[in-house]
Amino acid sequence: MTVYSKITGTGSYLPARRVTNHDLAAELAAKGIETSDEWIVTRSGISARHYAAADENASDLAVNAARKALEAAGLEPGQIDMIIVATASPDFYGSFPSTACIVQHKLGMRNGSAAFDIGAVCSGFVYAMSTADAFIKAGNAKNVLVIGTEVFSRILDFSDRSTCVLFGDGAGAVVLSASEEPGVLAVKLHADGSHGDILCGPANPSHAAMSSQKFLYMDGPAVFKLAVSVLEKVANEALQAADMPAAAIDWLIPHQANLRIMSGTAKKLGLPLERMVVTVDEHGNTSAASIPLALDQAVRDGRIRPGQNVMMEGVGGGFTWGAVLVRM
Repeated sequence: MTVYSKITGTGSYLPARRVTNHDLAAELAAKGIETSDEWIVTRSGISARHYAAADENASDLAVNAARKALEAAGLEPGQIDMIIVATASPDFYGSFPSTACIVQHKLGMRNGSAAFDIGAVCSGFVYAMSTADAFIKAGNAKNVLVIGTEVFSRILDFSDRSTCVLFGDGAGAVVLSASEEPGVLAVKLHADGSHGDILCGPANPSHAAMSSQKFLYMDGPAVFKLAVSVLEKVANEALQAADMPAAAIDWLIPHQANLRIMSGTAKKLGLPLERMVVTVDEHGNTSAASIPLALDQAVRDGRIRPGQNVMMEGVGGGFTWGAVLVRM
């Protein structure tokens, strides 16, 4: 019997503190930095974002999202064979212990299940889904908890209005389970390390040439250009692998970074904007958490239904990009 992997539950979590563009503009103005709701919305489509509390870490956000996904899947933590956490803002520098191990502990799991982090930034959730799918299809896991979680507010330079207004915190999770019915239809992953300098996090202190880089750095125009060029291509690669036309996509869930990039991708695929899930307006860019956050919202509000085809794709620092086509 052929073994497939299928999404059996979704969940998400946003920190309580919601920061509107007006709130953020007022905070920045106190530091002598000028911005406005109009300036932010025009360039990104973002109206608000959420920031984690001082005592909330990536693992805390992840656990809240994971519990909802487990409940939706009808599973207990002890029935999970593996936890994969995609994050670029882990609880510990260097990711040890991994955020996945911390999540395992906070969920009260004592079954010795595997747990590890994946670092592919905004493409992290797609990379994690691909990894979970491979383990399930190989017969090495039955239920895998896949989580994207970020607290990017901790690594933002609030003197740089071009980046600090874009990002937010949050977590999203899915349970991917072995199934007799196809769920994950196709996955395509790519990377090109030659573009690593246009989007990167705080530098390792041992890197003398970059020791002054204490926050996230992004070359916005360069990232925009690269993202637009690869997202349509990787989506079409996944469609080709699944032998499916773009018209068969019921919902497109791109990484929620910039509404202009997202809309451009949908148009290139020939999809009406009404079939694209958008949360960037309320969440901002939550990096590895953005796709599962959007997925869970659309599942819970009834837009995404069983049997529908969903294309999820992302591009992030590394540079990494990828797409996963699933049937719900």
